[in-house]
Amino acid sequence: MKKTSMIAGVVAAGVGIAGPAFAVDATQVGRRVGFQEQEVEAGLDVRAGLGGFTGELSDETGVGPLFGITAVAQPAPLVGVEVGYEGQRIPIDDARVRDGQHIWRNNGTVLGKLGPVVKEHWQPFVGVGLGLSYLDSSDGASPIYSNDWQTEFPMAAGLDYRAGNLFAGVRGTYRLLGGEELTTVPGTTSDAKGSLFNGNITVGGRF
Repeated sequence: MKKTSMIAGVVAAGVGIAGPAFAVDATQVGRRVGFQEQEVEAGLDVRAGLGGFTGELSDETGVGPLFGITAVAQPAPLVGVEVGYEGQRIPIDDARVRDGQHIWRNNGTVLGKLGPVVKEHWQPFVGVGLGLSYLDSSDGASPIYSNDWQTEFPMAAGLDYRAGNLFAGVRGTYRLLGGEELTTVPGTTSDAKGSLFNGNITVGGRF
């Protein structure tokens, strides 16, 4: 039976309002970023790409394909929000296990985006977010590779192009990882550490 490690965590954020000296008129903030409730756009994107682990985790794993589907909302010209699923097959290249083994990464992420529209069609952007992945190692990789939950802190940059209601884009996403207990560094009992970098193309629509 595979060894399964679970992460239990609570991520909490609080925002306080200091007082009259620091008060902000929310209406004015909304006007500055261009928010208009009746003009909020929503849509759906699909994506495909390649990527893999960095650091010590990359020493015994390779680059693998990914696919995903994402719901998108654009509440203001400069601001976007994404909620989506991403699946990825990462090959294992480790002398401690037999050939042909892999890791399935199943991820859910919430991402906030910020970027201007240039010449009505182009939108460069940066984004930050929070994600959670379940890593499911193939049977032949046990017990060297365990099933594992890992938290992810994605930082994305890319470029979208809009033609009417259709969108296409490219992006790169670097994800800081937390709580990984996927495998150990060969010859030691220390957990292998690293991050995750993926590049992909997206296509979708806005309504």
